[in-house]
Amino acid sequence: MSNDKFKNKYRIKSTRATWHDYNGGAYFITVCTKNMEHFFGEIEMGCDVETLRATSLRAPRATHVPCAPFLQMTQIGQFLYDNLKNVTVHYPYAEIPLFVVMPNHWHGIVFIDGNKMPYARRDVGMRDVETGRAPSLRDNNKQTPTNEKMRQIDSFKGWLSVTIGGIKSAVTKFARDNGIDFAWQTQFHDRIIRDKDAMNSIVDYIENNPARWDTDCYKINENGK
Repeated sequence: MSNDKFKNKYRIKSTRATWHDYNGGAYFITVCTKNMEHFFGEIEMGCDVETLRATSLRAPRATHVPCAPFLQMTQIGQFLYDNLKNVTVHYPYAEIPLFVVMPNHWHGIVFIDGNKMPYARRDVGMRDVETGRAPSLRDNNKQTPTNEKMRQIDSFKGWLSVTIGGIKSAVTKFARDNGIDFAWQTQFHDRIIRDKDAMNSIVDYIENNPARWDTDCYKINENGK
């Protein structure tokens, strides 16, 4: 998971987000592996050693060990994580301030900066679709953009598609170079983040995704079969 500062203006953290009037589009993205196979790792229970150490300093007799589910990443899972964390290196107009890699998919908040796009472009073939399953976080208030701001944000989807497509291509090439029989689902799910409430709901969902894995609608093919 990543929660780096975005443009030094705000930090998405601790389940709540501060809304900012960005010069571009903000999107909630879900990208899945083909057939929902578990290529990126498995969810395990782990303990926060640093938190335990701090607790012990405050109360030496404390026996509680802070533990939480986390993804034990495979080699390809780590490669995907690194690409998401460093997306701006390859795509200066894009940032992913918060994301989570799961066994067979990843979720992220993606910002496209309208001031850094090389040139204006429209959608380049990406459709707003489900990835073959109902999305984990449903959008009950999804509407077609009706004002100029939403139309402008919607027009940034072309560069969003370039960014996501580039990440997918990099992971596919890594898999091929390392003899991993890997593939993505063709499409991915995207949603424009329209306001503060929607942002906060998505942040909550991403941060708690590993803890909710047992009831996640994406949890199939647990053994990669």
